[in-house]
Amino acid sequence: MLEYDFVTDQLYDGSRFRALTVVDNYSRKCLAIYAGKSLKGSDVVGVMDNLVPSARVYPKRIKVDNGSEFIRKVLDKWAYENNVELTFSRPGKPTGNPFIESFNGSFRDECLNTNWFFSLEDAQEKFDIWREDYNGFRPHSSLGDMSPNEYIEINENSSDSLVMTST
Repeated sequence: MLEYDFVTDQLYDGSRFRALTVVDNYSRKCLAIYAGKSLKGSDVVGVMDNLVPSARVYPKRIKVDNGSEFIRKVLDKWAYENNVELTFSRPGKPTGNPFIESFNGSFRDECLNTNWFFSLEDAQEKFDIWREDYNGFRPHSSLGDMSPNEYIEINENSSDSLVMTST
């Protein structure tokens, strides 16, 4: 299952922006962090479509909160057309999305709070660098002190693997 959520921050000039974060619960891999001024349901669909451009293998289920971006018709239509179940957390219960909330806390502490962002492009570059480090080098206790990429490498060929390997 994938979890999606948004994190808000600001550029050096005080203008606000948002980042859409996407995490695979099984492998703890961050599949995407996408920066934008105002992100909508169509942006969520675009990010999902970009995750698997060639194979078109979608997850069976995506867990989201009840934010306006996630309850739009465009996302519901996309999920229906791609046989993806949208699972909504209970309103006001961030503990319903523990993996993405934990990820967003690390992302805030280690990336958002430690960088100045001069533009959306600058933010996206820094997000991509941080995501590469998070996926490739950071050990996770829940993965036996392996990084998400190491965990995927060991488990992706298993017949019962739940790993989403794109990007």
